[in-house]
Amino acid sequence: MFIFYGNCSYVKVNNLYFWSMILTRENTPRWLIFLIDLAIALSAVILAYLLRFNFAIPASELKPLPQILLYMMLIRSVSFIVARSYAGIIRYTSTGDALRVFGTVLAGSIAFALTNLVTFFLIGHFFFIPFSVIIIDFLATSFGMISFRLVVKLVFLEFLHTDREKVNVLIYGAGEAGITAKRTLDRDAGTNYKVLAFIDDSTNKQGKKLEGVDILGPDKLDNLLGSNTISQIILAIMHIDPFKKQELVDKCLAYNTKILTVPPMIRWINGELSFNQIKNINIEELLEREEIKLDVARIAQEISGKTILVSGAAGSIGSEIVRQIARYGPRQMVLVDQAETPLHYLELETLAANPDSRAEFILCDICNEPRMQKIFDAFKPDVVYHAAAYKHVPMMESNPAEAVLTNIRGTRIMADLSVASGVKKFIMISTDKAVNPTNVMGASKRVAEMYTQALNSEKGTRFITTRFGNVLGSNGSVIPLFRNQIEKGGPITITHPEVTRFFMTIPEACQLVLEAGAYGQGGEIFIFDMGKSVKILDLAKKMIQLSGLILDKDIQIKYIGLRPGEKLYEELLNVEENTITTHHPLILAAKVRPCEAEAVRSDIDELTAMVALSNNFDIIRKMKQMVPEYKSMNSVYEKLDT
Repeated sequence: MFIFYGNCSYVKVNNLYFWSMILTRENTPRWLIFLIDLAIALSAVILAYLLRFNFAIPASELKPLPQILLYMMLIRSVSFIVARSYAGIIRYTSTGDALRVFGTVLAGSIAFALTNLVTFFLIGHFFFIPFSVIIIDFLATSFGMISFRLVVKLVFLEFLHTDREKVNVLIYGAGEAGITAKRTLDRDAGTNYKVLAFIDDSTNKQGKKLEGVDILGPDKLDNLLGSNTISQIILAIMHIDPFKKQELVDKCLAYNTKILTVPPMIRWINGELSFNQIKNINIEELLEREEIKLDVARIAQEISGKTILVSGAAGSIGSEIVRQIARYGPRQMVLVDQAETPLHYLELETLAANPDSRAEFILCDICNEPRMQKIFDAFKPDVVYHAAAYKHVPMMESNPAEAVLTNIRGTRIMADLSVASGVKKFIMISTDKAVNPTNVMGASKRVAEMYTQALNSEKGTRFITTRFGNVLGSNGSVIPLFRNQIEKGGPITITHPEVTRFFMTIPEACQLVLEAGAYGQGGEIFIFDMGKSVKILDLAKKMIQLSGLILDKDIQIKYIGLRPGEKLYEELLNVEENTITTHHPLILAAKVRPCEAEAVRSDIDELTAMVALSNNFDIIRKMKQMVPEYKSMNSVYEKLDT
């Protein structure tokens, strides 16, 4: 019942209120949907009879019509109840809902056809319901019920959200991921998304339409971004060239357009893309390079069926090494770390991904020599990946004794135990900061390199060192720091406007570690091609843009000066070193000066003894003696260099 007060807007508001009551899940009784479906089915039967007899139903057909209608409605009611066709939320009708309705109606129509067979062969050689009526009724009922749901969905999306501002969207990629992204947006009731166009590189698709939306070429992107208020562009291509992705993002940022990405299909939930899975693109994705080609067979030969020990297994590098090793089917993984909670999380992740894998998670400090001795004796590892180390530059500058104990003495313990236990290969994870070190951390890693190199020349274990720069997202990396500062509203702190760093993704670095470890013969220091160095200021500015913020308006950048031991530019080679190519284009081998094992061992003994005396300057003086190229920078230890 509608009451008119002479105010059209009041009537409109009340109509919308009525429809919102009908269309919201909480207030739409299922019995109402059930009755509407029955009304559609009844109307379809009547329409079928009218069409069958050209709108002039003969008296002989009218007489049994009430019984036929009653029987058909009974069958339809039973099929609707069994299939629960009324239970779906009609404003979210999907292809699956339409197929369920179609199947339900088909089942009822088959029942009608079977009834005809019974009446013809067993009762009296007559058809209870004309077959032509059954066919017309099937088509009309299916069309009516599906159309009703689609109309309700359209009304809900188009009319009940007119007060919300539409979000104009472009989808880059007109393949399966692009189609799924559009359908995911259509299902979302929170915002009115309007897909203006698909952008696709394929000339075969350009100029066509996909679900009513134009497919355009990339050459039209500038015009679209310039002439329309495009709020978002969704990158829905599973494999895109990193340089093309970078170019696309730069173009979008120039127009203040937000960039989102669709995750790989393997991460879709039950094969369906969730709206919450469409995420903002992150800076790590923009620094990726082309996929690395690995010698999978060679790596598998080194790992499959072997016992692998990983120190520092719960760290950012160590945990990724564990993930990648697990793919090659080792006989057993012995995963050692002193960080309790991260090791627990690694255990949960590893067992969830590989329930049948044999992995031991051991909480232990590598400097605890008796405990490490028992671990080596118990498991007899074939290969050791040594990732345990202190890597925070300012922290080690303030605590050089800990750098000596963990980075140098810890590495020596691991290396000596590997030799004593007959480990075939020992792969040490080093850093570019070991090259011409300007800080305690880099110098301690260089001493560790020297010891493992020297040990390789006299023992059976083959010692291999891998050296690379910063990895994206690792513990202590600048990117998580910037991201946290942006979330807090700033300011972003940068040490110096000219500081640059090499960057590599964690998976990329660990892939090259496995490759180098598989091919290394012992004594090498492998250097990874880190690409071009990145200016940290430019990195911060791009992260601000990707967050939708404006520099100096929404957030500021603050320069705090170089930290102790920090230098402006990282290097990958010592001034006395040069490189030779290897089998892999991204891996080089450094030619380094040889080290005498006994001399290095004696120096480490002396250095370790100094720790107990707690004189940092004496410790650093000894390290500078061992590593002549070690020149402190922005540090209290600079006076030792004069």
